[in-house]
Amino acid sequence: MIVKTKKYQLETGTYIKMGLIHILKEQWWVIPIALAIMCGYFWIPSIWWIIGALIAYGLYVLFWAIQFTGVTQMEQNKTIFEKLAYEIDSRQILMKINTRQGMPVQWNMIKKAEVKKDAYVLYLSKAQFIHLPFRIFNSENERKFMETILKRKELIK
Repeated sequence: MIVKTKKYQLETGTYIKMGLIHILKEQWWVIPIALAIMCGYFWIPSIWWIIGALIAYGLYVLFWAIQFTGVTQMEQNKTIFEKLAYEIDSRQILMKINTRQGMPVQWNMIKKAEVKKDAYVLYLSKAQFIHLPFRIFNSENERKFMETILKRKELIK
């Protein structure tokens, strides 16, 4: 069975927000490091420990925000933000710009997947993911088939 979705365009703002939230959840350990630096205040009492740790954490978040914003501006990534239709089967996901142009994504390229309340998110790397909202599927059966594939490929539980 092949699932053919409606055309969908991932907005750049949505991409940046989702990417930033994902990376901050994945790299949660940075917050305890910043808190440990702040604890330097108890060693040598100075407000600069706290200010320095907050600035460092702010720069860390800013670095990732710039990375995700940069991805949206790169020429080779422009196709990700065009209106695409997807053809999904057990071999691959075909991202189609039109009837003759498309890019296949093999299932082994996908590191993990998440089922959100309104979409599937397939992660290819830290900064690349495929966002498939439930509304682009033509029926509930197609959505369930997609979930079955994800379970079979052991990308979700």
